[in-house]
Amino acid sequence: MTGPSGPVCLVVGAGDYIGAAIAKRFAAGGYIVCLGRRNGDQLAPLVQEIETSGGRAHAFAFDARNEARTLEVFAEIERDIGPLAVVIFNVGGNVNFPITETTERVFRKVWEMACFAGFLTGREAAKYMTPRGQGSIFFTGATASLRGGAGYAAFASAKFGLRALAQAMARELGPKGVHVAHLVIDAGVDTAWVRARRRDKGEDADTLQADALMRPDSVAEAYWMLHNQSRDAWTFELDARPFGERW
Repeated sequence: MTGPSGPVCLVVGAGDYIGAAIAKRFAAGGYIVCLGRRNGDQLAPLVQEIETSGGRAHAFAFDARNEARTLEVFAEIERDIGPLAVVIFNVGGNVNFPITETTERVFRKVWEMACFAGFLTGREAAKYMTPRGQGSIFFTGATASLRGGAGYAAFASAKFGLRALAQAMARELGPKGVHVAHLVIDAGVDTAWVRARRRDKGEDADTLQADALMRPDSVAEAYWMLHNQSRDAWTFELDARPFGERW
């Protein structure tokens, strides 16, 4: 669905790496990109970068766990910017705690971020897309979507739940013309945070083999491909990993 100003893409969880790369890829493809992040003031550099490159971007201070705010953002975009063609949920929540040290607050917060917020985002996207009979709703998963690792009880529970949500939505909305997909990122992504964690484990993160970590731009390209698939061959789940990753 394209409005008079062009198609619109919303990235919920437009952080500095994967979220930013997705936004830049869709902006380069001619989409008006709407960027949601809890700390909305941190989106200014990304908006400027996109606009300097000739794209169009709008920033929203947006805690995706807040139902009222979620409704407001969707309504504002549809009213003032244009009909949403793509909504991508990219909120994380990757924390590691031994099970005996996982507090109720940690477990609940991770679930709210990585699963409940995905439900709110997906539900609102579906409300606008199903009457039009078209649109894409995508969810960013992780290794934890498929298997729970030691210390990741909270994160894996949330990511398992997000994957189940995506499956249920795909079965319900696919026949209505809405493409729902779940992208499993089964790898470390090349970010400053990941490299710092590798150093903490005693690895030399600066001498890793080329392409040992997944580039955010590669994730963005996967989402671009998913959105542009012909609907006679829609992918529901795509799992991606670097060539050298064990699985």
